[in-house]
Amino acid sequence: MIEFIPLFLFAAVCLCLLFGYPVAFSLAGTALLFAGFGSLTGTFDAVFLEALPNRLFGIVRNETLIAVPLFILMGVLLEKSKLAEKLLDNMAMLFGSIRGGLGISVIVVGMLLAASTGIVGATVVTMGMISLPTMLRRGYDPSLAAGTICATGTLGQIIPPSIALVLLGDVMSNAYQKAQLEMGVFSPKTVSVGDLFVGALIPGLLLVIAYIVYVSIVAWLQPHKAPAVPKEELADNSQSSMQLLVQGLVPPLLLILAVLGSILTGIATPTEASAVGALGAALLAYFSKKLDFATLKEVVYSTTRVTSMVFLILVGASLFSLVFRGFGGEELIHHFFSQLPGGVITATLIVMLVMFLLGFILDFIEITFVVVPIVAPVLLAMGLDPIWLGIMMAINLQTSFLTPPFGFALFYLRGVAPIELKTQAIYKGVIPFILIQLGVLLLLSFFPELATWLPAKVYGN
Repeated sequence: MIEFIPLFLFAAVCLCLLFGYPVAFSLAGTALLFAGFGSLTGTFDAVFLEALPNRLFGIVRNETLIAVPLFILMGVLLEKSKLAEKLLDNMAMLFGSIRGGLGISVIVVGMLLAASTGIVGATVVTMGMISLPTMLRRGYDPSLAAGTICATGTLGQIIPPSIALVLLGDVMSNAYQKAQLEMGVFSPKTVSVGDLFVGALIPGLLLVIAYIVYVSIVAWLQPHKAPAVPKEELADNSQSSMQLLVQGLVPPLLLILAVLGSILTGIATPTEASAVGALGAALLAYFSKKLDFATLKEVVYSTTRVTSMVFLILVGASLFSLVFRGFGGEELIHHFFSQLPGGVITATLIVMLVMFLLGFILDFIEITFVVVPIVAPVLLAMGLDPIWLGIMMAINLQTSFLTPPFGFALFYLRGVAPIELKTQAIYKGVIPFILIQLGVLLLLSFFPELATWLPAKVYGN
């Protein structure tokens, strides 16, 4: 029974979260209670807790994590400057004359917004507020409109520069080094956030293209579900529409290209590129006449709140992982995986399934900080590529956040959707997009080069 204490610890944390307690305090509090009980019964060595100050100091001096508040600041600034709203209006004028054009515009703008904010909730809420009423008013099928917005919003998981990839890249780097040391490799290779950014480009673009193809097919086969905007409602002057589109499209596109381009060309690290993105977003917000003192105060407050949440969870997760290790949790997981029939394939399938189910009750931050450090070293020691594994985990969680009835993206959209849009319509609308994402996961499973080829070309790994 004693060897199963790590599983009881994990279950206790999940139970606390289901009751609605804050994540960081659930992780830290449950871990301390189990550690105290273990010390009294002689099943836990309190020496493990002495490593906590070093872990916390490591978090504070981790340069990679500086990118988190800067990318959050970049996303909040772009959201407050109304650039996404302006861009959607302009693209709708340009492509609205074709069937499904408005849906395609939503996907493209959502992709750019996902690349700008990197946060699922922010993208779904923003796109839900600015595009859902327009799509419904133009006669779009409610299920198609809701599914398109939810699916596009989850692109923030995989389209770089994504906060999820920043955090996952840092955790995966530590797990990869640990796995190599356990295998007796004392000059370990490294994997960085930049590797995951580059590795996510092709899968992310595949998802975007697949979404556009699906909406186009629906518009072609069932025109009443994705009608064209009446010509009389579009701008009369096409040249003026093109000018407006360029004005709305070029600034955020240049900003994203500057951030990703500096990483891809090796000019800047992801941390340095995040500073470029934050400064560029501030300039765009300023020149769009949307950045007054009240807005700036709101931006700083929102950035501080989200950043504090991320790092407080990281502190709680550090304490949790120490106690989990102290109870022999890592050895338990390793023994379990090594005894599975089918080896690494079965182990990977089980991990993906568990993470998918946990995505119903935990956000990507908790899963990244709690689950990934436990399972990733074992899987990497079994020979999996860290970049491929990281991208697979990101898309897996993206699919989980979209899956009824507990997907986070569905809750976010439900919160801002008009009351006449039924919840069943939202659930029905996301099903095709879930199948698309599962298809991309299968493609990555059979063709890992989709995630690993570009990083190898860019960085020569």
